[in-house]
Amino acid sequence: MAKELHYADEASKKMFKKAQEDNIDTIWERYEKMQPQCGFGLMGICCRICSMGPCRIDPFGDGPQTGVCGANADTIAARNLIRMIAAGAAAHSDHGRDIVNTLLLIAQDPTSDYQLKDIDKLKQVAAIYNIKTGNRENKDIALDLAKEALKEFGQQEGTLVMAKQAPPARVKLWEELSIMPRAIDREIVETMHRTHMGVDTDYKNIIKQGLRTAIGDGWGGSMIATDLSDIIFGTPNPLRSQANLGVLKKDMVNIIVHGHEPTLSDIIAIVSQDEKLINKAKEKGAKGIQIAGICCTANEILMRHGIPVAGNFLQQELALLTGAVDVMLTDVQCIMPGLRSLTNCFHTKLLTTSPKAKIEGVEHIEFHEDKAVSTATTIIETAIENFKNRDAKRVVIPTDTEGLIAGFTSESVFTFLGGKYRATYRPLNDAVISGRLRGAAGVIGCSNPNMEFEEAHIKMVIELIKNDTLVVTTGCNAISCAKHGLLKPETAFKHAGKGLQEICRAVGIPPVLHVGSCVDNSRILTILANIVAEGGLGNDISDLPVAGAAPEWMSEKAVAIGFYFVASGVYTMICQPLAVMGSKNLYDYLTDGIEAEVGGKWAFELNPVKAAHMMLDHIDKKRKALKLKPLVYEQAYKPVE
Repeated sequence: MAKELHYADEASKKMFKKAQEDNIDTIWERYEKMQPQCGFGLMGICCRICSMGPCRIDPFGDGPQTGVCGANADTIAARNLIRMIAAGAAAHSDHGRDIVNTLLLIAQDPTSDYQLKDIDKLKQVAAIYNIKTGNRENKDIALDLAKEALKEFGQQEGTLVMAKQAPPARVKLWEELSIMPRAIDREIVETMHRTHMGVDTDYKNIIKQGLRTAIGDGWGGSMIATDLSDIIFGTPNPLRSQANLGVLKKDMVNIIVHGHEPTLSDIIAIVSQDEKLINKAKEKGAKGIQIAGICCTANEILMRHGIPVAGNFLQQELALLTGAVDVMLTDVQCIMPGLRSLTNCFHTKLLTTSPKAKIEGVEHIEFHEDKAVSTATTIIETAIENFKNRDAKRVVIPTDTEGLIAGFTSESVFTFLGGKYRATYRPLNDAVISGRLRGAAGVIGCSNPNMEFEEAHIKMVIELIKNDTLVVTTGCNAISCAKHGLLKPETAFKHAGKGLQEICRAVGIPPVLHVGSCVDNSRILTILANIVAEGGLGNDISDLPVAGAAPEWMSEKAVAIGFYFVASGVYTMICQPLAVMGSKNLYDYLTDGIEAEVGGKWAFELNPVKAAHMMLDHIDKKRKALKLKPLVYEQAYKPVE
């Protein structure tokens, strides 16, 4: 059996203990059974891209130093790495394409179940594409915008329009380095072509294409997904809610939405409030319908509806162990196939909904945007009917919940710092310039059973805010922060440094700002671009006293995200290193040499507190280069040996 969870939230500890008592395998047991994992794969020096292999390079130098074709460790590791970028970029950008198609549906179908909820954002994004607005009908503007956005995926001429929202100096640099994306899909396809047997073998040239692919995701597909989601579902505003498994209710029909696509989760949140469905639930003996989220669908409906969060990636099985989930519906990304065997132990119905993501033996209710309400109704009715099948004796719901504030965006930063009638980033820039804030950090990403659950997330974030660094967070890190109480304003007075405390007190914000799902890392890019545009902190993102981190990263999406932050000029820290340790040249390039080219670089450090201080050292280096004033509370920073 797997070891105990020591650092996780209390609800997760309770459900993990229950799984062990019931002899039910979870991800932690499956991880233990995989030990020892392939060392060659972990170091990035095994290759399976043709049938002459698989080949592997001996990291100790006594065995083969090239594969059958002659590819060395540098080539193999670089090819493996950018294939991860391609897969991660495809996942987020395909999400973006689906959002564009939903906007197209709204514009073309007067009976659509979706509507345009943020007209100001519609006109703002339309202006990026030079679409005339004036006195035109909103749906006509939306139609033109959808058509222009779709071109970004497959155009044959030019470069991405959305990527030109980066600071001018950054755009100029990308063009000079020939890494300005031409089209989102084109870069993914070219990445796969270059990494085919017998094509690109120069590791720096391979990484160059990886950077271009990642930029196409962060400043293309993901940014399109975020901006158009705001138009369709509404731009979030700060709101209060709850997080952790205790949000599930014994006397309610419990439905968990799990995955990443807001087109489904948003309509479920709305339809679940239908009085007819609530009355049906009451007829079956329940008091009502409780919706809760896992992973990034949780973040999507949290931001826009205040729907509580049940948990993050590593809690998806723990949620089912409560015995109180009547339906878990999934769409795409980060869904464990192991859920199927777990639902066989309980009454829970597991439903797949995307044609892209079926699980053998699991009921499939296919979701399409043109039948959104009817499909959502069917799913909710399925949960209501299943409520009677619960075994009350097996229902164990932890009481643990934690309050939070979520729903911050690049737009709300203007208003909560400058006020409704003086919307500006000036107070944020001035706080950094004056030394009240050291800088800012984006801490994001997955959870991974190869680390102590949530320890790296929480220790890193606390160390950063303790040293007067404002943290913005997305994805599973945001959910971990929520469960550990870091998304509440009062947290500043427990954990934050004095300078950050003063800002949190004045504005009424938490020291850690929840800005969305993993695709919403594009909001962080926009915030950084806005800080540069405000002035006083350099001419490019690479000048800013900021850093990024994904302490417990797991997925290929995280690799793509990390690379588009590095390509944007951001120092990017992860705890478990990328699979490049078998190539000294590639390792040195990614953690050092690449900075001279793009202004950002990678860093790896297993100790999350030490990793945080490496980020703080980088932030201080940028402050020194900008000749900023000393920190008001310099004594807050105590370096770690």
